[in-house]
Amino acid sequence: MNWITILIVAAVVAAFLLLRQSNLISEEAARSYLKQGAMIIDVRSAEEFQSGHLPGAINIPVNELEPQIPARVPNPQTVLLLHCQSGVRSGMGKRVLTKLGYSKVFNLGSYTRAEKILRAANP
Repeated sequence: MNWITILIVAAVVAAFLLLRQSNLISEEAARSYLKQGAMIIDVRSAEEFQSGHLPGAINIPVNELEPQIPARVPNPQTVLLLHCQSGVRSGMGKRVLTKLGYSKVFNLGSYTRAEKILRAANP
């Protein structure tokens, strides 16, 4: 592998990580919303949720958001903080909920990041 190929691969990876990071709510804003009573939605599968979840989080797997959200969260103005294992599914969930008219939906990202934010919001 030559240096040009390595640099191109590194640039693509860096761009992907920056794009992914830009889709996340800041830790400060997330803590503020949590203190105001925001809902935490874990969009992982039911099995993943049962193996361990954040205190107060509700589980709505990403593929079940569209049919379940109107009954579980009827007010589209509710602040929703989504997370999953890596941040990818929660990003997808954010797009689904935004298309359904939920205007205050944010991606917390990975389980580890969400746990850190939650711990900081509730010392």
